[in-house]
Amino acid sequence: MSNNLQPGDQVEWQTSQGKTQGQVEKKLTKATEIKGHHVAASDTNPEYLVKSDKTGKEAAHKPGSLKKTKE
Repeated sequence: MSNNLQPGDQVEWQTSQGKTQGQVEKKLTKATEIKGHHVAASDTNPEYLVKSDKTGKEAAHKPGSLKKTKE
C-alpha cells in the first residue's frame, strides 16, 4: 500500500485464489498496454508492473493493492 515501491521490492496482493507474491519490475507513469489491457497510469496516478513468483506472469497493479513483504 505504497507509492514508494522500488524495482526489486517483494510484494503481495489479493487475487480470487488468495494472496499471491511477486516482485516489482518497474513503476508505470504513462498509459500503456500490457497483454492487451489498457493501463491508465500517469505521474499522478502511477501503477506498478509486478511479476508473479508463482506463474512468472506480469501484470499492472495500483499501489493500494500491493503490500511490501520484505525490507
